[in-house]
Amino acid sequence: MSHLRTDLAVDPRAVRLGRTAADKADAIDQCGRLLMELGAVEPGYLTAMHEREHSLSTYVGEGVAIPHGTDAARALVKRTELAVIQFPQGVDWDGAPVVIAIGIAAGEEEHVGVLSAVARTLTDPRRAERLRDAPDVATVIDLLRPAESGEGREDGFP
Repeated sequence: MSHLRTDLAVDPRAVRLGRTAADKADAIDQCGRLLMELGAVEPGYLTAMHEREHSLSTYVGEGVAIPHGTDAARALVKRTELAVIQFPQGVDWDGAPVVIAIGIAAGEEEHVGVLSAVARTLTDPRRAERLRDAPDVATVIDLLRPAESGEGREDGFP
């Protein structure tokens, strides 16, 4: 039985605020380079992120995209990691403006769990708005932190 990891905490070094990107490809490059800088992936993973985007858009709504590699590229993942980049002016993502790109590196058993944990944050439009408008790294980390099972949060969000 595989374990779906949903307890991933965001590393403060993995958050970049107030950035700009020329286009979607540049935004994906920035996510991939950050994942490499953090030591989470092998260099070939960046190419796989673009391959994934060409086959299926990673735009998920609420001004957020979650670029990640292809299934085959999971072999290039050294450890599970998120790379969060904020583009306040937005990046055209096939006609939709993306303000937050969350690059994901995850292995076979953790991939679905990590995507589910990120999706939890985005299902509440108020939380998604707070993420898009985050003024500092601490806010991003708080919004993306794993939910405590059975406990409410101080900010009133589950």
